[in-house]
Amino acid sequence: MTSPIPAGDDFALDSLLAEASRRAGGLDDFGPGDYRQALEVLADALHAEARLSAQGRALLREKLVAQLVNRLVIEDHCKRHPEILQQPIDDPLVIVGLPRTGTTLLQRLLSVDPQFSKAQWWETRYPAPLDGETLERPQVRIERARAEVAAMIEFVPQILAIHPLDAEQPDEEFMLMEHSFLCAMDSYVNVPAYTAWLDRQDQTQVYAYLKKMLQFLQWQQARRGIAPGRRWLLKSPQHLHTLEVLLKVFPKAQVILTHRDPGKTIPSLASFIHTLWQIYSDQADPAQVGEQWNSRMARALRHSMAVREGRPASAFFDLHFEDTVADPLGVAERIYRFAGLELTAPVHAAMADWLSRNGREKRAAHQYDPATFGLDDERLQRDYGDYRARYLAGASV
Repeated sequence: MTSPIPAGDDFALDSLLAEASRRAGGLDDFGPGDYRQALEVLADALHAEARLSAQGRALLREKLVAQLVNRLVIEDHCKRHPEILQQPIDDPLVIVGLPRTGTTLLQRLLSVDPQFSKAQWWETRYPAPLDGETLERPQVRIERARAEVAAMIEFVPQILAIHPLDAEQPDEEFMLMEHSFLCAMDSYVNVPAYTAWLDRQDQTQVYAYLKKMLQFLQWQQARRGIAPGRRWLLKSPQHLHTLEVLLKVFPKAQVILTHRDPGKTIPSLASFIHTLWQIYSDQADPAQVGEQWNSRMARALRHSMAVREGRPASAFFDLHFEDTVADPLGVAERIYRFAGLELTAPVHAAMADWLSRNGREKRAAHQYDPATFGLDDERLQRDYGDYRARYLAGASV
């Protein structure tokens, strides 16, 4: 049994690193990047701003230590198996858009096709092997992920109405990107000082480390008998903030940009973030969530619009939420033409079968009041005017 961590020292860098090294059997190479500085800035913000509950403090410390352990194990494997970093991942197909724009539906629909490599939720949460399992049989990680998802659903049952959480379904790579510690920890806690610092950092290292983790996952999948797909399928709204860096690290990537009226997405996103904040704090302020995340996403959309200027049209495919909902198979056909891939008859049939079993009507409606988060129509119209004019003019919103 580990000794209790004194309050005030629970996020001290040396304490986190030492605990991770102990758990990883004495490994001490955490890999490249500014993870040390990021953790120090985060620790200061956690103490000064986050108002963590006792439960939240314990959960968050465990999260950070586990991610550091993953870094140690990944570096160790890359040293012992240099072929990991030779895994080709050059041209992912990346779904990027505001949350609540059909990105999860689209990712899971396309993931039916074995032409795509993808990561299931358990792989993004537990990318490195754990004690008691082999690379070929990662059952400890799968069972732990199942238990964690079940606990989240029991503790926060409304989360299923927001995001269809499933340990063994493909999910976004956000939790992989977190391992750099330079990636939106403010999704979980209120740390504006950390966020302000983060906005000044070069995110290239985040994407370089993401590529390494995808290579590690692809190598592991091959050990389990899963042949690499022709392309990786990725998905995260996080890329809206850093689209140019994504395209620098993955220069052959193609991006599917999903669009929907922000008046329908931003309040829903605020509700989701507030739900996450409540896991870690019993003083989560919905007005702060609304202010921070509306401002961040409005800026992210402006940034992504600017990044597209001067880049080849072949790198981007625009897709409206209403089309995804009304005709998902037709949308899939259009995406395959854009990506230069063949949609075979068996895969088309498998997609239709998946849709019959996973329709949105099978989940409860997401209930929220935009006013709770200080978000009214006037503000949303003002903050997203340029985006609406470019992508939603004439669309049914």
